[in-house]
Amino acid sequence: MPDARVTLRRKSPFCTRSNKFKKVRTPGGKLTIQYLKKLPSTPKCGDTGRPLFGVAVARPKELKRMSKRQKSVSRCYGGVLSGYAVRNRIVRAFLLEEQKIVKKVVKQHKKQKLASQ
Repeated sequence: MPDARVTLRRKSPFCTRSNKFKKVRTPGGKLTIQYLKKLPSTPKCGDTGRPLFGVAVARPKELKRMSKRQKSVSRCYGGVLSGYAVRNRIVRAFLLEEQKIVKKVVKQHKKQKLASQ
């Protein structure tokens, strides 16, 4: 039975998320380990949880080196909310303003009716 034991190349011996590795056999026949990088997650909308389009999928260290246009979209709340969520927010705000105006007009009509009687 071949020997499958390997020695760790870093100090931490614990099985943590940042200390993952895979066993690899070198061309010389020696069994060593390669440490794996964490996989980046897709940026998601804060409201709906949908993935954001036009935003790079990368780890924070890589995002730091990217230009602004790669990390966001040129729109209000670009890179934070999806277009669908922004559209819903705008429509909701418009409807609330309309509702306030309607209440004001109804109140004025009531006042005019009371004054005319």
